[in-house]
Amino acid sequence: MNRRTFLAGLFASTAVGCQSSTSSTQTGTRHLRVLSYNLHHGEGLDGRVDLERISRAIRNAKADFVALQEVDRKAERTGDVDQASEYVRLTQMHGWYGAAMPFQGGEYGQVILSRWPLIEPRVVRLPGTKGREPRIATTALVDVPGFGRVRFVCLHLDATREDADRWEQAGALLKEFPSNGIPTLLAGDFNATPESRVMNRMLSSETGWADTAGANAALTNPADVPKVRIDYVLAAPRGKWRVLKSTVIPEAVASDHRPLLVVLGY
Repeated sequence: MNRRTFLAGLFASTAVGCQSSTSSTQTGTRHLRVLSYNLHHGEGLDGRVDLERISRAIRNAKADFVALQEVDRKAERTGDVDQASEYVRLTQMHGWYGAAMPFQGGEYGQVILSRWPLIEPRVVRLPGTKGREPRIATTALVDVPGFGRVRFVCLHLDATREDADRWEQAGALLKEFPSNGIPTLLAGDFNATPESRVMNRMLSSETGWADTAGANAALTNPADVPKVRIDYVLAAPRGKWRVLKSTVIPEAVASDHRPLLVVLGY
């Protein structure tokens, strides 16, 4: 798979709503609340698919931007439900769905949610070994009151033990989203621990990207008894953002990951 980006179309990635929410942040803000959450297609550790339970965690976090990975859309295993549209309805946020691949009569991919309208949403296809699950980043621009234009990116990197694909995918992300451009937030499941060469590549001094959670960040997976940290919110350019808070929300059942919430000042 090549590293070229393209607009939605190959697998019918679409906007899934333009809901408005009432919040003081709509009239101007000096901070952003960013949530990253791998949803395991909505299925919790108790075996239940419960989109309301997940949406409640998102609402309680009072997030401005949300990066959701592993989202089914009209797939047989989750009852042919358009999960992307349901998350938009249940959170009352603006949303857009990017499909990584066709799956069980529907699609499987990622959702970005925002308190403000999404501008020019698109899918970035990441390189990977043929025969493995295709990997993507889903991205859009957002005009944030009191701040200006921000790029928000949701991603989910390769999960195999050997890291060659993740290494190439990290390189593609660095090329696609240079840190010296528009202020950018890169959130998702990297399937890489902090000491890995993949994260060292993402966060080297040459890249200009910063890990918003810092060295003492909490673990995110598995949800019941977390043992590793593989979920991140990265910010660029380095020095543009101030980390006011970083926390892993103690939701231990709704998915196989815990949600990561970061509050950023600027």
